[in-house]
Amino acid sequence: MTQIIHTGGCQCGAIRYRATGEIGFPHVCHCRMCQKAAGSYFLPFGGVMHENFKLTRGEPAWFQSSDSARRGFCRDCGTPLFYDGGHDHISITLGSLDTPENVKPQMQTNLARKMPWFGELDGLRHDAGMDTTPQQRAEIAATSRQHPDHETAHWPQKGSELWI
Repeated sequence: MTQIIHTGGCQCGAIRYRATGEIGFPHVCHCRMCQKAAGSYFLPFGGVMHENFKLTRGEPAWFQSSDSARRGFCRDCGTPLFYDGGHDHISITLGSLDTPENVKPQMQTNLARKMPWFGELDGLRHDAGMDTTPQQRAEIAATSRQHPDHETAHWPQKGSELWI
């Protein structure tokens, strides 16, 4: 049987992690704390047992968001990464995965705080003029300081202007 390995990390690459096995309870949380932590309307999470989770680079900063929960984030770039409610697992933000498309949320929580207009999003006008072209994406990628969506031996890459 092939073992499932998920990797991920923050935007700048200072924090990287590995989760082995299925990510459980993949969901979208609409609570106000998650909205504030993400700076968005919701935050997608999934859980992995502590023994199947390992930091592979760096140490997150932690904010004790309530008596029973703390949230891990990168102190350098601010990316929200983890939710630890003091149980046998840690929840990881699904957007911080290198391949977030591989973990589909299966439910929603805290619907009382869900934006009442979410059902209308697919009907919003699309302004194709605001989409980046392949050439623009290449130009952005050439100067991006964002960590790539895969493991790297060193980050920033040696020889780059980011190397400190």
